[in-house]
Amino acid sequence: MIRQFNSFYLIAPMRFSLAALLLTGLAFRATAQPAAPSDSVYTAPITAPGPAPLAAQLGGPKSFGQIGKNKTLTLLPIPVIFYQAETGFGYGLGALLSGRFSADTLTRPSNARVQYWTTQKGQSLLQLVHSIYTPGEKFYLNGEISAYDILLYYYGTGPKSVSADESETSYKLLIINQRLQKQIAPKLFFGAQYRLTDVTKLDVPAKNVDDNRTNVFYTDSRVTPRQRQDTRVSGLGPVITYDTRDVPLAAFRGSLLDFGATFNGTGLGSDYRFVRYQLDARHFQPIRSTKTILAMQFLGQFHTGDVPFRELAGIGANLGGTLYNNANLLRGIYEQRFRDRQMVMFQAELRQKLFWRIDAAVFGGVGNVSQYVDKFSLNNTKYAGGAGLRFNFLQRDRVNLRLDYAGGTGSAPGILFAIGEAF
Repeated sequence: MIRQFNSFYLIAPMRFSLAALLLTGLAFRATAQPAAPSDSVYTAPITAPGPAPLAAQLGGPKSFGQIGKNKTLTLLPIPVIFYQAETGFGYGLGALLSGRFSADTLTRPSNARVQYWTTQKGQSLLQLVHSIYTPGEKFYLNGEISAYDILLYYYGTGPKSVSADESETSYKLLIINQRLQKQIAPKLFFGAQYRLTDVTKLDVPAKNVDDNRTNVFYTDSRVTPRQRQDTRVSGLGPVITYDTRDVPLAAFRGSLLDFGATFNGTGLGSDYRFVRYQLDARHFQPIRSTKTILAMQFLGQFHTGDVPFRELAGIGANLGGTLYNNANLLRGIYEQRFRDRQMVMFQAELRQKLFWRIDAAVFGGVGNVSQYVDKFSLNNTKYAGGAGLRFNFLQRDRVNLRLDYAGGTGSAPGILFAIGEAF
């Protein structure tokens, strides 16, 4: 299982016999940080109704990692080490930049994350992911540049793919995704998004993992001979977003409604012509106080045209990155364990303040995939769920270290480490 980094995953959720995260820098940051300002983690608002200012007391004590003219940004190094059966030991280094790019307390925090890791068996990732609000939130920029050398299991297409078909696929993958939106009304952003995915050096063994049947990548009738070659997909389209979340990385209140369409075609250098439509709806609601938060998300992704296997919508999306607006879909299900042209998913999480910087969460979700929009079947519904702990090491921007244990349909349960909430 590959690691997912849109919310900065540090290990993969499944198939780990050992996983460790070196938190030296994070622990030092937590001990060095001054007391949180009054609008920090899980503190009830003391002003009139509506989100409290996101960063008061800018002139307070300085702490480890603070940079910028007004010390509104924090830069943290993050060493990484992990183990998984597919790749052996992996190790690398990352960094997280979080905060506001001005002293404007009405502008929500931005973040940018960069990392590199490699493994004993030659897999690697070099990645930059960012979500940026310019001063006054006049513009919103969200995107990633990722260069993977990855190995993933493939189970075939459709909602009835079986674990016995588990087969290896490895390839080099370049992703360039960037959206630029302008605020056209309070909390309403409109703009465009461009996405490029480039798959090269596809390497698929003849047999499945158990070595008792042909690799399903060769026998899947919906994977054409052309899809088994190098593939480039390039698309551009409009996107509109209504976003009232108080802090996007870990919202206490507010909603997100995001809709986009991406038109992939030969005029943009794509090998395939298809259209992707995506609707992402989220809501965050305190229960009695901000010590208890209910978070909910619905996401639907729909395609028309000729869609290659790598671009199909997937349940169990931990590698989705900006493709799913930096959300993890149905933690506990292996990466794209179920994939098809159409996908719908709903998940919910209850987040509870415990003590000091420690929080807990329980979560669950359901989802489904289908070749056609009118062919979804309740009998093919997939389930996932789990529970976890949170360590809040950057209170000003509500940046959490997340440790989850999750399981789901067609996948063995496992442990996930990440920075940032799943959605």
